[in-house]
Amino acid sequence: MAGAAEAARAVILTVDDDPGVSRAVARDLRRRYGGAYRVVRAESGESALDALRELRLRGGLVAVILADYRMPQMNGIEFLEQALDVYPGARRVLLTAYADTSAAIDAINVVDLDHYLLKPWDPPEEKLYPVVDGLLETWRPTDRRPVAITKVVGSRWSARSSGVREFLARNEVPYRWYSSDEPEGRQLLCAAGQDGLRLPLVITPDGTALVEPDDQDLAARVGLATTPSARFYDLAIIGGGPAGLGAAVYGASEGLRTVLVERSATGGQAGQSSRIENYLGFPDGVSGAQLTDRARRQAAKFGAEVLTAREVTGLEINGASRVVRFSDGATVAAHSVILATGVSYRQLEAPGVAELTGCGVFYGSALTEAAACQGHDVYIVGGANSAGQAALYLARGAKSVTILVRGPSLSASMSYYLVQQVKATPTISVRTNTVVEAAHGTRQLEQLTLRDTVTGETELVDAQWMFVFIGAAPLTDWLEGTVLRDRRGFILTGPDLTADGRPPPDWELDRPPYHLETNVPGVFVAGDARAESAKRVASAVGEGAMAVMLVHRYLEQS
Repeated sequence: MAGAAEAARAVILTVDDDPGVSRAVARDLRRRYGGAYRVVRAESGESALDALRELRLRGGLVAVILADYRMPQMNGIEFLEQALDVYPGARRVLLTAYADTSAAIDAINVVDLDHYLLKPWDPPEEKLYPVVDGLLETWRPTDRRPVAITKVVGSRWSARSSGVREFLARNEVPYRWYSSDEPEGRQLLCAAGQDGLRLPLVITPDGTALVEPDDQDLAARVGLATTPSARFYDLAIIGGGPAGLGAAVYGASEGLRTVLVERSATGGQAGQSSRIENYLGFPDGVSGAQLTDRARRQAAKFGAEVLTAREVTGLEINGASRVVRFSDGATVAAHSVILATGVSYRQLEAPGVAELTGCGVFYGSALTEAAACQGHDVYIVGGANSAGQAALYLARGAKSVTILVRGPSLSASMSYYLVQQVKATPTISVRTNTVVEAAHGTRQLEQLTLRDTVTGETELVDAQWMFVFIGAAPLTDWLEGTVLRDRRGFILTGPDLTADGRPPPDWELDRPPYHLETNVPGVFVAGDARAESAKRVASAVGEGAMAVMLVHRYLEQS
């Protein structure tokens, strides 16, 4: 057991839905490794994932994960695939019966499985311990530095507290939440010399105390990259949603010096989705956070540079250079630009909503608030896929979920598979022809006034939680005067610029604009910000890849 002493904080996790088997595996592991490792057991994939996430937030180490293949709700392969996102460095073992060995062999490619063990594993001295010894031996040299933890002291009903939690969670920054009303939270406030009137208080891993920090300051203090490492790139990508991440992966993997600039957190609206079930290659679905994290790591692997919490306010054309200007006046230049700015949720224009945003009213899924919805009545405004995905996710713990739809049915804007799942969930109800007339509350949302658009009748309902998904507006106002847009703000490209057979104004090249190219040569668009785009994750990723292909064509001819 040489070298094991240094890993005393590390965990060996075992997962099996059979309590007897679970206890037996844990017993054998503790007998051999209990002095140097902490053996943790779980009896379902979901509970094991919860344990892994808690360990990650606390900065714990996980060395080996052993999971049984045949488990209900989530089998061992599905669990290990999700565990890979939480602890990519942990060694993964699948426990399986002889009849399932073909599935185990397939899993070696699917989840990068390190080993599979046949049950029963008796005697462990021959069949279990040599395998685990070997995996621990390969795990020890890997980078296992403790995860730095950021502490956040805030109030459940503070809009900025909610915003900070969402920002940290979506950027995969481990943090610990402390309520300002509880003893630990009050102690941290006192230590920082704060009275709690201004929240949140953020304490970075190095002990720096930040009061009500903005996203850019917060990003820089918790280790996210906010400043470009160079002044000039081959490709600058504005926006880190599926289209931007897809472009970053393909651009960097094909040798382009690539920088991606994101104003908040990579993933865009898709990154906030609790479950995406119609994305190619994920038959069991994938969360937006998982998909985003994998794409971001993939882009980084190929050398793409990702800047977070940097707002772009201008695009300037300087000869062959395209100059991107940030809100603080700084700039970065590139030969070519891909605009993947995506869209933002439209604001709900009703009395009281703006004042209560972040205090019970949220735009998007706000997954960090889901745990607080346990046992409460939740209202969701909107009838598109994002609303359906959020409803299904929140229905796991909420007392009830009510979807409010302006139109007569969900089928006009929601995918068929989601409509069927919503109908099959007993805690979800749908109120059609219904809009929110007003939101009421002092410090937090307390009630909603709902209006039937057919009869005109209104109803006052108790509500503490409302999540809004009512369409999207493109984030393109900063392009006014540079890039042509339609009347709704979506960017015109390719054939839409030459509908009358003539090139766009000031177009100086002999060729017409490429399919995803704007009226500015070398400036392309991918994803939801493009006029008449499909507004789907798969199409956005595809457009990101296609835009890179056109960038290559542009650079070859420049």
